[in-house]
Amino acid sequence: MQADQSNQTIPGSRHEPDKPLWTKSFIALTACFFLLFFNLQMLLSSFSSYAKDQFLASDLQASLVTSVFALAAIATRFLTAPLMRLVSRSFLLVTGLLVATVTTALYSAPDSYGVFLALRIVYGIGFGLASTILPTLVSQIIPSRRMGEGIGYFGLSTSLAMSIGPVIGLNVMKQAGFGTLTLVGAAVAALVLPILRFSRSGSERVRSAPSIAATAKPLSSKPGFNRRLLFPALLNFILSITYSGLLSYLALFGDFVHIEQVGLFFLFNAVTIILIRPVSGKLFDRRGHMTVLLPAGVCVAISMLLLSQATSMPILIASALIYGLGFGAIQPTIQAWMLHSSAQEQYGTANSLFYNSTDFGVAIGAIVLGAISSATNYAVMYLYSAGFMAMFVLLGAVQHLAARKREREHELNKAEGLSMS
Repeated sequence: MQADQSNQTIPGSRHEPDKPLWTKSFIALTACFFLLFFNLQMLLSSFSSYAKDQFLASDLQASLVTSVFALAAIATRFLTAPLMRLVSRSFLLVTGLLVATVTTALYSAPDSYGVFLALRIVYGIGFGLASTILPTLVSQIIPSRRMGEGIGYFGLSTSLAMSIGPVIGLNVMKQAGFGTLTLVGAAVAALVLPILRFSRSGSERVRSAPSIAATAKPLSSKPGFNRRLLFPALLNFILSITYSGLLSYLALFGDFVHIEQVGLFFLFNAVTIILIRPVSGKLFDRRGHMTVLLPAGVCVAISMLLLSQATSMPILIASALIYGLGFGAIQPTIQAWMLHSSAQEQYGTANSLFYNSTDFGVAIGAIVLGAISSATNYAVMYLYSAGFMAMFVLLGAVQHLAARKREREHELNKAEGLSMS
């Protein structure tokens, strides 16, 4: 398959043959992003059962615990991109981290469901701020020619957090209770602040991307919205629906099919994510996004089909390994695709839209898949997840063929123009 070059050039980018990827700032920001998402994922898988046990919440109310957080994060990200043109990034980032840390520590304090939901909304605001600014900073220090590889490694931090966070969180809650879990989660979030100091190396700054210590405000110009970001965001939204089904209902599915330690799905999922990330990033840089997305989408669909039929641990593990291959390749590829389709001054908007599409997929998926499971059962729900990924592959294939057709027509018209001249 030929490389899809339609989205491989960043307007105004420069050739950077000698610029390293593994700088101190890159490593520090990647570690910070891992801790931020680890804080999120440790508790996210425990909220549904806690809400049911503590507040006698219904299935719909339990799903709202995830949905209101995601919607708050989405709304905050829409505001963060313009705020970064007016307010110091370091101030916004530290504010978001402090809000996330304090609200995490307070999760076990409320004695009413309403106050608990309010804390989830406040946490979503803090998380939305931090999760927009950190990837914007790191995307501006990655060499443009290694964007796919760099985002692949950076995105590995979130995938690892998504994979091991739920396992650790569920075990801590089972062994020590929800109160201890919230304190551990708050400590994890607080660790981000001292690690940020390691991103202050002045030798690694670039003119377009000041370090976290820089107090100068970003560009005041207001870039227009890039419509090319909408389609990859749609694909990421569809993928996130399947992840929402795992995050919100896998524990309940394990009870339904009588599989103990169903949380091991996330652990085995992490194995193939670690293996595929470096490969998929380099493949993206060399061959284009659809070379990665189409086979990876098929992997996720197969994983969901296997999971819907799982009645034993071996089938569950097989599903987890295949899901990791697909999920671990798709997410960084979509993010790198969106960044490659944007000018550097649009990186904040591109990252905001990427993470918003993730959270929106999680929020909608929790509600839609929850309704499906209530009307049928959890096994059928995962069949629907496989159907969503079939839609993902179909849409990607249609878009790819249309792009190739436009490219051939452009080359033909160009050749005809040269022959006539």
